[in-house]
Amino acid sequence: MLRWVVRSPVARYAAAILCVAAAMIVSAGEAQQQKAPSKLPMPKADPAPQRIVTQGLGKVTIEDLVPCGVNQPGMNVRKNPMGEIVARDGTRITLPVPNNFQKGPKLPDLYNECNKVTPRSMAEVDLDRVPIVELDKDGEVVTGFMIADNYFELYINGRLIGVDATPFTPFNSHVVRFRVKRPYTIAVLAQDWEDKLGVGMEVFGGNDWHSGDAGFVARFSDGTVTDSSWKAQSFVIAPLAHPDDVVEYGNIHDTSHLGRIHPLARLPTCREHCFAVRYPIPEGWAEPGFDDSNWPQAFEYLDQEVGIMGMPGYWRFPEAFRGSRWIWTINLVFDNTVLLRKTVR
Repeated sequence: MLRWVVRSPVARYAAAILCVAAAMIVSAGEAQQQKAPSKLPMPKADPAPQRIVTQGLGKVTIEDLVPCGVNQPGMNVRKNPMGEIVARDGTRITLPVPNNFQKGPKLPDLYNECNKVTPRSMAEVDLDRVPIVELDKDGEVVTGFMIADNYFELYINGRLIGVDATPFTPFNSHVVRFRVKRPYTIAVLAQDWEDKLGVGMEVFGGNDWHSGDAGFVARFSDGTVTDSSWKAQSFVIAPLAHPDDVVEYGNIHDTSHLGRIHPLARLPTCREHCFAVRYPIPEGWAEPGFDDSNWPQAFEYLDQEVGIMGMPGYWRFPEAFRGSRWIWTINLVFDNTVLLRKTVR
């Protein structure tokens, strides 16, 4: 049976108002749920990025660059391998990165278990025994404390001052002294070393195919510290399920959609079939006159994000690193080779 309901004009008007209001609410909700654009409206890179893509493991040419002479319980001792891989375009590439470890001067140790340099605090560190590298005879003496996860090379005004004494592990730290005039340019080649050469992976926590992470921290006696005022550009990105996982926004090589830090970052399942995207390192990148204006600024990270909690090479010397921040690119996990720059004025 049909039942008719007769409404007054006032009731019909009120019902119409409610319908309009409901429609407006639905429309507003749909607008809020619209997806963000997939690409940021940023300018094209200058110069245009030149990708070199590799897939899979490289050939090991050196099993261990510097065997650790000490292996006590609790030490995280690993081999420091090097190798070579051939890219899709035929380019032969040194793994994990072309470096000066074998021919460059080793930086003085602040803490190095392999060299049996293990002071308990800064009170046991004699800075007067650290040699001064002369760049400018009429400059000021600057003392610097530095750590990389895992390897770094330090350049001042384009000159190689020294290299990290332990490319991979155990965890170590360095001190340096140099005489220089302002302005001067600090340039650092930083590398997250690899167990699995070519795919940016390491053995960790029972996983033979773990994507490691990285970081660099430094403090200098003239007040210079690592922070977001530095420039940081990535040149090797791995492990990747596909090269298109790297999205180029202007001069940013973005993989933030994969997760930027552990444990939020994806653990790739491609293993020995993973890809790496590589970019040629520009000539003169460490020189003061090099134009880094198009490079992204560095990102700052917490001790917990770098995974450095409790490491004696860092935690025993809080005054050495006070005020500094761990820095890297936009991605602490997938960006493996990074160049850092800072001009001190």
